[in-house]
Amino acid sequence: MSRRSGGLIGVWAEQQRVAQRQREGQHQAVLRQQRDAERTQRAYERDVARMQREQRAAYRQQRDADALRRTQELDQRVALLESLLAEGCRAPAFGVESLRREEDVEPFAPGPLGEPVAMPDQRFYRPQEAWTASGRAQAERDARARFEHDWYAAQAAEARRVEQLAAYRSAYDAWAAARRAEIRAHNSGVDGTVAALRGGEADTVVEYFTAVLFASTAWPEGFPREVSAAYDRSGRRLVLDWDLPGYEVVPEAKGVKYLPSTDQEKEVPRPVTQRRALYRDVLAQSVLLAVRELFAADRFGSLDGVALNGYVGGVDPATGLASRVCVASVVVERSVFDRLNLELVGAVECLTGALAGRLSARPEERVAVAALVTPDQVGSDVVVQGDGEEPDLLAMDPIAFEGLVAELFRARGLQAVTTQRSGDGGVDVQALDPDPISGGSIVVQVKRYRNTVPPSAVRDLFGTVQDKGANKGVLVTTSKFGPGSYTFANGKPLTLISGTELVDLLHQHGLRGRLGGTAPEAVPASAPAPAPAEAAEDFNLLGMVWSGSAALDVCALVCAGSRVLGDEWFVFFNNPATPDGSVAMVAAAPGDRAAVRVGFDALPARADRLVLVAAVDPEVNPEADLGGFTEAGIRLRDDSGVELDRLEVSDGRPGETALVLGSFRRRAGGDWDFVLGGKGYRGGLEELVGDFGIEVE
Repeated sequence: MSRRSGGLIGVWAEQQRVAQRQREGQHQAVLRQQRDAERTQRAYERDVARMQREQRAAYRQQRDADALRRTQELDQRVALLESLLAEGCRAPAFGVESLRREEDVEPFAPGPLGEPVAMPDQRFYRPQEAWTASGRAQAERDARARFEHDWYAAQAAEARRVEQLAAYRSAYDAWAAARRAEIRAHNSGVDGTVAALRGGEADTVVEYFTAVLFASTAWPEGFPREVSAAYDRSGRRLVLDWDLPGYEVVPEAKGVKYLPSTDQEKEVPRPVTQRRALYRDVLAQSVLLAVRELFAADRFGSLDGVALNGYVGGVDPATGLASRVCVASVVVERSVFDRLNLELVGAVECLTGALAGRLSARPEERVAVAALVTPDQVGSDVVVQGDGEEPDLLAMDPIAFEGLVAELFRARGLQAVTTQRSGDGGVDVQALDPDPISGGSIVVQVKRYRNTVPPSAVRDLFGTVQDKGANKGVLVTTSKFGPGSYTFANGKPLTLISGTELVDLLHQHGLRGRLGGTAPEAVPASAPAPAPAEAAEDFNLLGMVWSGSAALDVCALVCAGSRVLGDEWFVFFNNPATPDGSVAMVAAAPGDRAAVRVGFDALPARADRLVLVAAVDPEVNPEADLGGFTEAGIRLRDDSGVELDRLEVSDGRPGETALVLGSFRRRAGGDWDFVLGGKGYRGGLEELVGDFGIEVE
C-alpha cells in the first residue's frame, strides 16, 4: 500500500501541482478569450460586409431611381409638347365677359357697436340692512344713488354707441358707394370695350387680342409670349408677329442611365431626326394654337381672318449677333379654320397642307421662310407687347399687365397663372411656390395705379389671404405704398412691391417694363434719398445701442406737435429718408446697432420735434417683446463722428412690442433739446404710428 509522502518535499510538490493547474486554467481562459474575440471579430466583419452590401444596393437603387425620375421628366416634357395643340384646344377660351365684376360689397358688420348697452335693473340695487329707521332710509337713498349713477353712465355709453354706430355706418355707406361706383365704372369700361370690338376699332381690337395671347393658360412654362400686331379694319384681319420657342425646347436627351462602374449618370441622346421632327411639329402646333386662341376669343365678329408669322430668336451663327428669324407663316380665314378638328389633325400637315401655310424645313438651323404679310404692311400703328422697346407699365393693357406679373413669378421659379375675372375673389394671379419648406400657395393682386396705394387695399389683400387659406399675399403696383400700408403689412404674410421695385425685378429676370415715357434707371428700393447740400454740411449721427437679443427696427418721425408731417416724413425700413434728405437711415458705426442721420437745421420750419421709436421686428422675432430691451441709449455724434453726448432712454417692458425712445424738440431760440420717452405699445409699430397720425386701417 502506497502512502503519501510527508515533510517539506511533499508540501512543495503539492504547491507545484496547484500552481501548474492554475497556469493551465489561466492559459485555457486566455485561449477561450482569444477564440471568443475572434468569433466576435468575424461576426462584426460579416455584419459590416452585409451592411456595406446593403448600403451599396440602396445607393444603387437610389441612383437608379434618380435616373428613372429624370427619364420620366423627359418623357413628360415630350408628351406635353406632343399634345400641345390638343390640350390647348380643351382649355376654356378667353372672353371679355370675364372682365366684368359683380357688384358685391362686404355687408355692414358693426360688431360690438350693434349691441345696445344693457341698462341697469333696479331690482338688483337693494338697500343694505339697517337697525334703525334712519339707517334704513339712508340705505335706500344710497341704493337709489348707485342705481341712478349706473343708469346715467349706461345712458351715456348707449349715446356714445349710437353716435359711433352712426359714424361707422356713414363711413361704411360712403365706402360701399365708392366701391359700387368703382365696379360700375369698370363694367362701363368693359361695355365700351365690347362696343369698340363690335365696331372694329383698331386700337381696341389689337390690344384685346394681344392680351388674349398673353392671358392664355394653354402655353407651357418657358414658352415666349412676345407679339407685335396691327389690324386691317377693311378686311377685318389681324396680322401678328408671334415669338415661338427655340430648338432647346425639345430635350436633347431621351433618357438617363446610371453606370455603377463609374458611379455616374449618362444621358442617352435623343435621335437627331426624332428631335428635329418633334421641334418642327411643336412650331406648327404653336401657330395653330395661337390662331385658335384668337378666333375662340372673338365673340363679336371682329376677325374674319388672321395672319400670323412665327419668329424664333437666337444668335445668328454667321454674325454672332442676336436676331429673329421667321420660321412659320400662315394666312387663314375664319370660315376655313372653323371646319378643322384641331384635336385630331397632324399639325405640320394641317399648317402646310390644309391652310397652305409656310413652315421652315430646317427650323433648328434657323432656315427662314418669307412672311406672307407683316403688321407693317397693314398700317403704321403697330402695337408691340413684350418685344422691342420697353413697354410702359402705366399704359399697358390690364390683362397684359397681369400676364406680365404672372410671367415674373414663373421666372422666379414659381408656378403662376392669371385668374378669370368673374368670381376671382380679389385674386389677379394665383402662384404656387413648390419649395416643401418655405413654399405654399400665394395670392397676388395687381394695382395699376398712379397715386399712392391706400392702406385699405393692403387690408383687403390680408382678408383675401385669410379667406383663401393662402400662405402669403403679394400686392404689386405701378405706384408706391405709404407708411400706413407698410406698417399694416409688418408681421403679416404680406409682401408689397412698388413700381420701382417691380421694374427692377423685371429687369433682373430678363423681362421688360418701364414707368412713364422713358425707361428709368434702376434704383435700389433701399437706397436713401440724397441729402441736400445744406443738410450734408451740418448734420448729426444718432447711434442706437441696447442690450438684448431681440431684432428691433429703429424709426424716426418728423412731427409738428404730436402729428407726423405726412407719410413721407416717417423714416423706416421701407422709406429710408425724408423727401428733403434731412433725416435718413444710415449704416451703424462700430458698436452701434442702428443709426439715423439728422440735419437739424435742414428740418422744415413747421417741424418742431423729431421722435425716435423702436419696435420688435415681427418677421425675425414673432414671439419677442421688449422685456429684454435694457441699457439702451443714443450716442449723439457730430458730422465727423466725434461723440458729443450719450442720451439714456427707458428700458422696455414685457408684453410691449413698440416703444417711444424720446424726442428732440425745437426751442424758441432754435436749439433742440432731448426729452425722454418711455410710452410703450402692445400693438407694435402699427399701434404706435397710429398715435402720430399715420393711417393704418
